[in-house]
Amino acid sequence: MTQMTPSEAFVETMAAHGVTDMFGIVGSAYMDALDIFEPAGIRFIPTVHEQGAAHMADGYSRVTGRHGVCIAQNGPGVTNFVTAIAAAYWAHSPVVAVTPETGSGGIGLGGFQETEQLPIFSRITKYQGHVMRPDRMAEFTGRCFNRAINERGPTQLNIPRDHFYGEIDVEIPGPKLVEHGAGGEESLAEAADLLGEAKFPVIISGGGVIMAGNGGVEALVRLAERLGSPVVNSYLHNDSFPASHELWAGPLGYQGSKAGMKLINRADVVVALGTRLGPFGTLPQHGLDYWPDNARIIQVDIDPYMLGLVKPTDVDIFGDARAAAAAITARLADRELAGDATRSERLAEIRRQKETWESELDQWTHEVDDWSLEIAADSPYMHPRPMLRELERAMPPNAMVSTDIGNICSVSNSYLRFDQPNSFFAAMSFGNCGYAFPTIIGAKVGAPDRPAVAYVGDGAWGMSMMETLTCVRENIPVTAVVFNNGQWGAEKKNQVDFYGRRFVGSEIGGSNWSEIARAMGVQGVRVERVEDVGPALREACNAQRDGKTTVLEVMVTRELGDPFRRDALKKPTRYLNKYKSYE
Repeated sequence: MTQMTPSEAFVETMAAHGVTDMFGIVGSAYMDALDIFEPAGIRFIPTVHEQGAAHMADGYSRVTGRHGVCIAQNGPGVTNFVTAIAAAYWAHSPVVAVTPETGSGGIGLGGFQETEQLPIFSRITKYQGHVMRPDRMAEFTGRCFNRAINERGPTQLNIPRDHFYGEIDVEIPGPKLVEHGAGGEESLAEAADLLGEAKFPVIISGGGVIMAGNGGVEALVRLAERLGSPVVNSYLHNDSFPASHELWAGPLGYQGSKAGMKLINRADVVVALGTRLGPFGTLPQHGLDYWPDNARIIQVDIDPYMLGLVKPTDVDIFGDARAAAAAITARLADRELAGDATRSERLAEIRRQKETWESELDQWTHEVDDWSLEIAADSPYMHPRPMLRELERAMPPNAMVSTDIGNICSVSNSYLRFDQPNSFFAAMSFGNCGYAFPTIIGAKVGAPDRPAVAYVGDGAWGMSMMETLTCVRENIPVTAVVFNNGQWGAEKKNQVDFYGRRFVGSEIGGSNWSEIARAMGVQGVRVERVEDVGPALREACNAQRDGKTTVLEVMVTRELGDPFRRDALKKPTRYLNKYKSYE
């Protein structure tokens, strides 16, 4: 045991768990600890807003596989974390939110900047550690870090502000990593038997393949090659299987790959590897109700509560995606598979479907619904789809890309392909606006040698652009591609389809984002022609090597892609006479 202050115990425990970077806004509640971050080897990165800090911690954790850490002043600073921690929860990101609290002697008296901080985060964290005594500072700090990594999700470390002070005798706890196995022997054997009989197996590669760490994607590649099966990415996990591989068939879900959808529709056995089969990622798309209802489903997940939760399953494997893939491959190594006889035909079908889809994307120059044809007819600006295609072609091969929520950002799912894991970051099923830009800043801190690009609609950009100042102040060079069409596109699409083109709250035009960017101290470039999109992105990514952040303001038409879900709304009925004209 060593004598130290609780602040020293807190900082020493973080250092023992490998923390080198923290995101937040300075606050008096934790200033005694903040004062010694630097000699502990911890860089404090001050942000513009606490939500941005937590998103940065999310991006940092997703690209590195390590903890992302954020900290804020008690009360309003901490409550500003909520949206970003909820996003991290659904992304399974090991973020540790450090939440200093009002002093223990005044809790419940309604003092300055007081609120009950534990209930707020209770449903969006994997664990909450509350330091009820100063001498337990190291214990709860270590536990929060261990639980975040081992349970793959955010944790909250709540510390009354007076508990940073005093003298304690303490032993600093180090990391405790739990090794996860492949799953039960019987379920693995049953899975191998099903796959041995499969004539058209298909694998869904989920986020668990990436979260399994080094070797996860490689283990999946070996399984896919043994089966000769097409591999589709689960929704917004486009980096979970290399797009250059001949077995890759593209992502499922909103604006996903028609090739992947048509292939999985033919499956007799589906291996859902490291995915909970979230409902939004398996909905009909492009007019295709593609889920193979008669296929046998093998689901592998490290969270047993996800097994069979969304889709009925035939074999449930409670295990690590990497270990399970390797174990199933080993069981198939010396077996004759029913699918071996049709391997060449299946590979030819994969190739044909992908070529057809790529050709369709090349020819899909604009949306063809009545609204889009009308609104884009006289526009001097670019159609979104050719613009996204050019961004795809110009993207550096090792780039990291984050996408915000919104119409054009979501349409980009058709065009984002990766060969390297830990490359694609989206707000997942939480779907909050203002996610992409701060997240890519955090990813850049975690992987400074990789190009970092955020796709952001102009609505979401208004929420997050102030973090440009973080890039300037802290020398964190990234590229933001801002799609300027002067509207909240996803919601406007609903108003077009269901509400008589009455655009309440969805018109937001009039801003010159590139000019604003220059005023904030970064490069601002306005792009108006498709032929300029690729060169502008390449130049912006190259500028990152010189420490320069660039905002590419991409001017696009006001046409709109398909709604997220046509079944989510219906034509309105009005009973009162004064509202009858609003039917």
